[in-house]
Amino acid sequence: MSENQTQPSTATAPPDTLAQPDQHDEQGLTIQTDFEHKEDVSEAIGETVFEASKVSVSYSGAPAVRDITLRVPKGEITALIGPSGCGKSTMLRTFNRMNDLIPGCEVEGSITYHGEDIYADDIDPAEVRRRIGMVFQKPNPFALSIYDNVVFGPRLHGMKKDMDDRVEQALRGAALWDEVKDKLNEPGQDLSGGQQQRLCIARAIALEPDVILMDEPCSALDPIATLAIEDLMRELRGDYSIVIVTHNMQQAARVSDRTAFFTVDMEKGVRVGELVEYDLTEKMFTASSDPRTESYITGRFG
Repeated sequence: MSENQTQPSTATAPPDTLAQPDQHDEQGLTIQTDFEHKEDVSEAIGETVFEASKVSVSYSGAPAVRDITLRVPKGEITALIGPSGCGKSTMLRTFNRMNDLIPGCEVEGSITYHGEDIYADDIDPAEVRRRIGMVFQKPNPFALSIYDNVVFGPRLHGMKKDMDDRVEQALRGAALWDEVKDKLNEPGQDLSGGQQQRLCIARAIALEPDVILMDEPCSALDPIATLAIEDLMRELRGDYSIVIVTHNMQQAARVSDRTAFFTVDMEKGVRVGELVEYDLTEKMFTASSDPRTESYITGRFG
């Protein structure tokens, strides 16, 4: 793990290496499923953005997840589901080294991003986070104007050119431009909850990331705002690879291409998260291969 404890940042498209930052120009449950948005999703995973091999994470020596192996495909939405405490968010944070910021956290195993080990000694964690953006559970716009929220990341990384265009493109990408284009200098925190979350997504994509990680991005939103975020995820799919943690089974069924189901195992009296099943979402929700998956999806436990 790196000792470089730098502020998390959003991401940009992947160049050849992560080692040196680029220089820039200035209960019982019926699941309603809808798989029509998936286009030519094959069984086999083609190009991947992440490959995790035998990943285990512990906090101050206490295991959180163990022996997680999975491949995250490029240009798709991958959902991580499972009961509370099974390590979904812990696993999500390993993909952009956010766990580095938690004292006592240790990550074992291998995680590669486009084939490059992101935990290698010469990798800059800030550069990893610059390319792998993250949207959190609760909308967290800065106490700045809408405009300054969007340009915060680019300014942090020395970008100076075409800021107005970058702001417009990011806000359009987050389906927010038409709602805020006449009040860009107003506080971002004055927006509604759903608009704030879309602003956070715009802030994440302002650096043109390759991947967007979303940790329960709709859990604090009302149903209408939730559907707006889900529509946005489907629009972003393909241009970005998205990994989402969600407790909402309907949401996983609606938006994701593939789903990974985690559960909790008791190892010597200690709760440890483990991966049970990982497959196409349609298959997981209609013909899962493990009875624990079916029990969770149908609300028999969790």
